[in-house]
This record gives sequence, structure tokens and C-alpha cells, in this order.
Amino acid sequence: MANKKNLILTILLLIGCFALAWYVNFETDSYIRRVVNLCMVYAIIGLSMNLTNGFTGQFSLGQAGFMAIGAYVVGIFTVPVALRPAVFYAAPMNPLIADIYMPLWLALIVGGLLAALVAFLIGTPVLRLRGDYLAVATLGFSEIIRIVITNAQTITNGALGIKDIPPLNDVRYIFVFTAVIFIFITALINSSYGRAFKAIREDEIAAEAMGIDLFKHKCLAFMISAFFAGIGGGLYGALLGTVDPKNFLFTLTYNFLLIIVLGGMGSITGSMIGAVLVTAGLEFLRVFDEPLDLFGMAIPLFRPGFRMVIFSVLLMVLVLFWRHGIMGTREFTWDKFIAFCKNPFGFFGRKGARKA
Repeated sequence: MANKKNLILTILLLIGCFALAWYVNFETDSYIRRVVNLCMVYAIIGLSMNLTNGFTGQFSLGQAGFMAIGAYVVGIFTVPVALRPAVFYAAPMNPLIADIYMPLWLALIVGGLLAALVAFLIGTPVLRLRGDYLAVATLGFSEIIRIVITNAQTITNGALGIKDIPPLNDVRYIFVFTAVIFIFITALINSSYGRAFKAIREDEIAAEAMGIDLFKHKCLAFMISAFFAGIGGGLYGALLGTVDPKNFLFTLTYNFLLIIVLGGMGSITGSMIGAVLVTAGLEFLRVFDEPLDLFGMAIPLFRPGFRMVIFSVLLMVLVLFWRHGIMGTREFTWDKFIAFCKNPFGFFGRKGARKA
């Protein structure tokens, strides 16, 4: 009975969120739509990174490379065939792919699959490493992917990038992809594979002693993570309307690391919260980058770059009070939400009592 109630409430929530996405898509300006879309795309990529780093306990920093694969697949195959000679003006496009066109949804899936294939090839040697060594190796492979893209001029247009990608600023479209991915990851984490991932995170030796194939499950988590990072990268490229190798520098991965650390390593809900706080927070703090006159006097602190100071201070405060992230390893549940709505102060009192 409780499971049926939770399912109904979840379906109603998804319908309500889709209605909100519909409203944002038609009743707000392009800036608000761009911020909302970027929050959802970053949530997808943050969740994909959390699957490896948070749930499986493997410190991987290769998301920017997998994003680049997905973004370039979308860029290569969704640009109208008639416009490709103007885009590939420095070197003609490879004739094997010059006439292949895909709708966006298909290009996203192909980009995700190609990213998963590359993850399998990378993961075979790399996932035998642990900790900082794994992080450095995946970061290095991410840069290798970017350099290969930069030099494959007849396929990726090299350093010039790919322009004239049909722009995507439809909140409903991105919301559907985000919802499907979050539902899939939630089901995966609650399955036997998800429990194996968590067991590896807690203690690899104990997990192996219980019969869990460490390499198989690490590789599976790495490939699924890359698949969704590729889809997120494809949506990111479609959202920008152009892709360029400089969009996928290794420093981009740190944004997603910040998202999962702030939201909670090993929390699906935390990935969404972290994505919204980091993405929307940086945008709405732009007011501190503009000059401010107060009673005819210019405030010297308000200048370009000051928002990053404010943002860094806020992050430090959050880290001090939530050392394991806002959600930690916890998730949103309807039972806790209903208990909170009925008695907010009693809810926090019981929580404190349990901790004591």
C-alpha cells in the first residue's frame, strides 16, 4: 500500500514538474529558460559522475572528455547537410559521414553509446588503479580525447569547432531526458547492481569476498556514467548551438565535482540540488559584478569577478556546516516529506534525538 502511494505521488510530482517546465518554456524570457536548461543538463552530468565517484567509490575525473564525445556527435550529425560545406570550409568533411543526418534524440543516444564504448576501452587498463592514481589517469584520458578531437579536422572540424547546430532551448525536451535519466539511475541504484556498487564503495575486499566481481561492476558503472555524460554533453552542445574543443577543458570536470560534493556524494537528490545551487547561484550572483552606486558613491567592491568571491564564501559556509554535502548519502522520500509537512519542528527534533 505504501509503495502504491509513493508511486502515485511520484507520478503526480513528475506531472507537476512537466507543467512547470511547460510554463517556463512559454511564459519566461530566453535567459531564464537558458538557466533552467543548464541546471538540468548539469544535473544529468553531475549524476553521471556521482554514479562512479559517489556510489561506486572510484575517483574519476573524465567527465569532460565523455561530454565532448556526446557534444561532437550531436554537432556532426544534426547540422543540416546543406550547411556543412560552410561549416567545414577549412577542410572538407569526411565523405563517409558527410551525408549522414540524425534527429537530435538519435544523435544523443549514439553519442552516449560512443562515450560508453570509449569508457570501456579506457576502463580496461585504468580501473585497476585506485584513488588519486585513477583520478590522474582518467583526467589524462579526458585530455587525450580533447586533443584527438582537435586534430581530427575532417570529422570534427578541428580547432574551429562546429557551428550552426540547430539551437535547443526547449525546457520540456530537456526535462523529459532529465526525468528519464534520474528514474533509470534510481532504479539502478535500488537494484542488485546498485547494492554491489555501494558494497565496492564501502569495502572492496569484503565485496570481493562476498562474490562481487570488482572489475565487472567498476567497468559497468564507468560505462553507464560515460553514457549519460555523453547524453548530457550532447544536450549541452545543442543548448549552446556550437561546440569547440575549448568548451571541454579538464577544468570543466571540477564544476561537476563541486556539484556532487556540495549536493552529497552518493545521493541522487543531492546531484539535483547541487546542480541548481552551483549553476543558478553563479548566474544570479552576477549582480555583484555590476558597478553599484549608493547615495551617489561608487561601491569599490562591486566589480567584475566579485561574484566569485561571494560564491566561494558561501561554499565555505556550506562545507563547514555540511561536511558530507547537503544530502550526504540520504535521499528524498515521501514518508520524510509528509512527516516534515505535518510537524516541521517535531521532525527536526526527532532527527536531533536520533543523532544524540
